[in-house]
Amino acid sequence: MVLSYKVRFWEIRERSGRAKAFDVRWTVNGREKSESFLTRGLADSRRAKLMSAARDGEPFDPKTGLPASELRALRQRTTWYAVAREYMDTRWDRTPGSTRRTIAEGLATITVAFVEKGAVYREPRVLRRAVYSWAFNKNAWAREPRAEWLAALDWLESKSLPIGELEDPDVLRRGLDALCRKLDGTVAAAKTTKRKRAAVNEVFVEAVERGYFTYNPLIGLRWAAPEVDDAVDPDCVPNPIQVARLLEAVRRLPGRGPHLYAFFGCLYYAGMRPAEVIHLRKSQCRLPSTGWGLLNLKGGIVTAGKEWTDDGAVHETHSLKRRAAKATRPVPIPPVLVRMLRNHIDRFGVAADGRIFQNEAGNYIETSAYCITWGRAREAALTLDEHALNLAKRPYDLRHAGISFWLASGVDPAECARRAGQSIQVLFRYYAKFLAGARDHANQLIEESMNRWEGSSSPPDETG
Repeated sequence: MVLSYKVRFWEIRERSGRAKAFDVRWTVNGREKSESFLTRGLADSRRAKLMSAARDGEPFDPKTGLPASELRALRQRTTWYAVAREYMDTRWDRTPGSTRRTIAEGLATITVAFVEKGAVYREPRVLRRAVYSWAFNKNAWAREPRAEWLAALDWLESKSLPIGELEDPDVLRRGLDALCRKLDGTVAAAKTTKRKRAAVNEVFVEAVERGYFTYNPLIGLRWAAPEVDDAVDPDCVPNPIQVARLLEAVRRLPGRGPHLYAFFGCLYYAGMRPAEVIHLRKSQCRLPSTGWGLLNLKGGIVTAGKEWTDDGAVHETHSLKRRAAKATRPVPIPPVLVRMLRNHIDRFGVAADGRIFQNEAGNYIETSAYCITWGRAREAALTLDEHALNLAKRPYDLRHAGISFWLASGVDPAECARRAGQSIQVLFRYYAKFLAGARDHANQLIEESMNRWEGSSSPPDETG
């Protein structure tokens, strides 16, 4: 926001019954500002100082109400480290544990880069761990950091850049470049970099609101983030015959295999996310003895980590992705999945809270557990050539396979998106190559229909 010379002052207002009873009031560009003081003398002194700045021709900041000189001093006293921690403090209570962890990861990465030029801590791993696990984890603030962390944080506090220096494009690029690297110096995934940058941008947005900046210095900065390829690679997506082999391999595995057979079936036949399958309860299922069934999805179970949740639980229940808290998503399921779920319930029962899938202790299915089982099924079911293509490398590829099969079958993309719990824009971005095949199929149907109509109509009379 542009600084303004339109400043007006009012008389000091006294309000009885308040600890700070004397208010200094003024307006900047029509926006009212005030500060409260214990005594009239303090209020008079503050009013005189502000009026002196105005008489000397200083512009004022409409957002904070401060003259330019005080604004500069504020920005030189306040460091990026302090502003980032302030942001985490205010954001914490309205943020789920998994998001807290994501924000802390991004802030920890860039904060150790926003230090005086040439400053390097002797133990970078200790510094990063201290910043991630204590400085940006509000749950940890109730106890003193361990000795090695305290030393690292003291160093960071003394070396962190004043917030005003972050308007320098070279400084900003240095920080953003750090987001592209892991602690060991290797390149981070493009999606990870994108997620971290989004978290950092939120800090700058709030810093603008608090008056540390008059504008967001990230806007318009010439910096190229790594490209994120969202499109699903067809080479990694198994076809129905390959899916059948993989699911059968899961069913035949000893140990967890039979328990997870229907679990993986939900990923493929219902296009569900793993978190949604873990959360699935019997009450959400319509499983008739014949024909199609229906799953009424209501949320998912996410692993947040006990350090990041308010109650110390490892898992959190989230609403459906990008949906309102109580939103539901009905998904029709084919008879094959109906049979898989009915057989699973008959054989293994349900958890105490009605969840269909549980581990031996009755708790949530862990990501590490189902990934290990999936890896073993791939070893048993896939050929060497299929392994070389990374076919169905992750369990999540079953969801991609299911949605891709719907598209290839001619299902309307809008309905595919609804069943998958995605926006139509996301569907087109992720499944562009499969949609191309669906469009070719649609074009063929339209052309065949046009040919039938042309063949049945009489030729036009060209005699005039």
